[in-house]
Amino acid sequence: MKATKIGALMVEDVIAVDRDTPFKEVARLLGEHHISGLPVVDEDDRVLGVISETDLMLRQARSPAAPSALGRLRRGVRSTAAKSRARTAEGLMTAPAVTVRADATLPEAARLMAHRRVERLPVVDEEDRLVGIVTRRDLLEVFLRADDDIRRAVEQEVLLNTLWLAPQNITVLVRDGVVTLAGELERRSEKSIALRTTGRVDGVVGVVDRLSYRIDDTRLQPAEQALHGVADDWLRKL
Repeated sequence: MKATKIGALMVEDVIAVDRDTPFKEVARLLGEHHISGLPVVDEDDRVLGVISETDLMLRQARSPAAPSALGRLRRGVRSTAAKSRARTAEGLMTAPAVTVRADATLPEAARLMAHRRVERLPVVDEEDRLVGIVTRRDLLEVFLRADDDIRRAVEQEVLLNTLWLAPQNITVLVRDGVVTLAGELERRSEKSIALRTTGRVDGVVGVVDRLSYRIDDTRLQPAEQALHGVADDWLRKL
């Protein structure tokens, strides 16, 4: 089963600025394009940093009496005080930027966003040049996938492609992204595979286990497992 790659979700037409872009021009671009952040690139389109609306808000929030409150607004390698005085993109940006490759999977990007506490990831190629951008909203859209689409994906990707089972042998019910698998499998090991791979299908919120199995192959010796597997595969092809 192929996991969704970030390259399939990213926005390719990226609004970016260079390090010398004035503060007001950055603010204008954010407002004009209805975006909450943008990357800063060099002359070779390599990502130097990222600017968010919060970085610009520091100028308005600047107050000598509340330095600790300002510090909580944005964490970055540059000090809050310096950002509040910045006049160009270079002074505003958080650097180095947290980036992701186009061939990264959706779960990998989601974990990176959560771990680094960022709302957007510039997507770069093998030479670290900007090729797109992905946001939390882009990742969350996967969970808007219709239940019928999820059911068909589970039947195709899990039952047919992974387990080589006819869909009619296992009942797949989907409600609000929660998949219920019901029916009897030949081996216990197939149950584990079915549950695990179903959970990886795009849009799946959770998996309910209603599966049983005929043979507990986890208790067989390695030689017995191999012989049993060959016999089962041969029978399925008849």
